[in-house]
This record gives sequence, C-alpha cells and structure tokens, in this order.
Amino acid sequence: MPRHVRGYDAPAAYEYLSKRDRKLAAWMKKVDKLENGPIPTDPRWRRTFDPVDALARAILFQQLSGKAASTIVGRVETAIDGHRLHHDTLGRCDDATLRGCGVSGNKLLALRDLAARESRGEIPDLRRMAHMDNEAIIAALVPIRGIGRWTVEMMLMFRLGRPDILPVDDLGIRKGAQRVDKLEAMPPPKALADIGERWGPYRSYASLYLWRIADIADGPKPKVNRSQD
Repeated sequence: MPRHVRGYDAPAAYEYLSKRDRKLAAWMKKVDKLENGPIPTDPRWRRTFDPVDALARAILFQQLSGKAASTIVGRVETAIDGHRLHHDTLGRCDDATLRGCGVSGNKLLALRDLAARESRGEIPDLRRMAHMDNEAIIAALVPIRGIGRWTVEMMLMFRLGRPDILPVDDLGIRKGAQRVDKLEAMPPPKALADIGERWGPYRSYASLYLWRIADIADGPKPKVNRSQD
C-alpha cells in the first residue's frame, strides 16, 4: 500500500472545484467575500498527534459543550498526572476517580474499551495509518465503544489531512449541500454521497465550504473548543 501524504494543495482543490461545479463555485465566491479570501486548509495536519489520545479526547467531548468537555479533560489530566490519555496513564485511575472527574458511566466504559484495545495492539499508530486507506482506518476504529464513523472522519480530515472525505451524516454538510443545489430538504446521506461524487478527489475541501455555507444560513456561531484541536 503506498504511503498517504498528510495534507493537500488548497489552491489546486479550489481551482478544481470551481471548474467542476458551477453552483458550488458561486457559493464559494460568496463565502470568499465574507472570509476575505478562499478558506485556508487546516494547519492541524502539519502537527504530529497520537491517535489513541485523540480518540480518548473525542470520547470525552461527546454530547458536551466545548467548555464543559475541556473542564473534564483538565480534571482527567490532573488525575493521571499527565497530558497523554493512554491505557497506561488511564490505568493509574480507578473507575471512581474518573467518575469523580465528571466522566459519565458510558464514557468510562468507552475509555476502558479504547485502552484495552490499545494494549492488545489493535489501534493503528500514525506510521501504520500512513499506509492505510480511508475505509481501512474507519474499519479499524469504529469497533471501539463510543467511536462512530463521523468521529473517525473528523480525524481523517483535520488530523491526517486526507483530501477526499465527505461526512455525509453531518447535518451541516447536508444543509450546505441543500443550499448549493436548491433542494427542498436536506439530502439523505446516500443521496449526498452521490452528489459528492462530483467533488472528488477534493471532497474534504468541498466540505469546508459546505459547513461555511450552512453557517451563512444559520448566522455566525461562537468559537468553541473541539476534541480535534
């Protein structure tokens, strides 16, 4: 399997999408006016990261505001006396300690499952991921309790810099696609996957615009902490 390079050329993606889809191109220009230029690609893929730690944080951030989740993560880091969430560090705390940090029962089970799988060598590291395609990474990670396809797709897009990810279950993506194609309702995931074929191989960059297009409809949103930051 060839090695996947992290990141992609944003100007090339912009030019490709502008020529490939006139309707999206028109919206891209509207977004550009608001953003004072094309949306830049995300710099996080230039930084190394630990997949297990990232997944643990994703679990802790689920269904919470960014502020509340950040507080809980901070408590867990204090409890483990470190900033790396892994089977060895999480193993320093018993269940009662983690619950005392504000970790729910379901999230505690998810963290324990993640740690157990890591200890058995089931979680691919960055080196292995570099030689895995997108679906192989998704297949390796979604069996973890509390980790769904969307969470892995966010890692693929923002941490691994994969250029061709379209999170078809994401409401913002669906809403953006609805506006681009002037649909009466948000397209269901399967229909959106079909629509998205015209944006490949730069569906990740198209997604950045679709989210922004949806934001234009909903009004500005305050910045929040995210698990992938």
